[in-house]
Amino acid sequence: MRHVAHDQIGSTNAEALTLARSGERGPLWLTAKTQTGGRGRRGSEWVSKPGNLYATLLLTDPSAPERAPELSFVAALGVHDAVAECAQQLGPALKVKWPNDLLLNGAKFAGILIEGESGPHFSVAIGIGVNCVSHPDGMAFPATDLAAAGAVVTPDTLFRALDAAMTRRLAQWNRGAGFAAIRNDWIARAAGVGEAIRVRLPERELSGRFEGLDPSGRLLLQQAGGAVEAIAAGEVFTFGDAR
Repeated sequence: MRHVAHDQIGSTNAEALTLARSGERGPLWLTAKTQTGGRGRRGSEWVSKPGNLYATLLLTDPSAPERAPELSFVAALGVHDAVAECAQQLGPALKVKWPNDLLLNGAKFAGILIEGESGPHFSVAIGIGVNCVSHPDGMAFPATDLAAAGAVVTPDTLFRALDAAMTRRLAQWNRGAGFAAIRNDWIARAAGVGEAIRVRLPERELSGRFEGLDPSGRLLLQQAGGAVEAIAAGEVFTFGDAR
């Protein structure tokens, strides 16, 4: 995959989609040492200090549009693979968190933002932020970074591992045909399976036991009465970590 590196940029995702509108079809990686307008899900700010990894992979027509949300699971596994390779001592402490975060000893150290645009071609920007040396304080969910856990991993080293890992995971996914295998690999690395969690939705909040994922990647929540609800989007908190 081609790679364009920036010292500073507003947002690697925004730049990727701008390039797509002008005809860029990828696959193309964009990275930046810092971002002035980094963002997470629902438009939240992603603090982008130097020393961390900020990267976006632009893909064109990677699958049918309805399957594109599966890329959050593909990317989570790619990040997990890359960090496990670069910091092998952290392996047992690494977990994926539904729908698109990664945890280290129960605290968030990486996030993923999938954005797509239709047009002459369907373009998808897979934004990935990894806290290598710093993390924000005062977040709704506890945050950490690799250095705080004793792992010295530079953004460049991690990016090289991520490039290779994403290539493998995209091939495994195979435009959606291999999502069952991706789903199984994701569940094997998931935080909180079988445990009590809270799920915050835009209009309500639910609690119950995390039962895994349905075949399309929706979170399965078993509630107190025994009914299981499939949730397509929301924010997950464990009872112990929720604030």
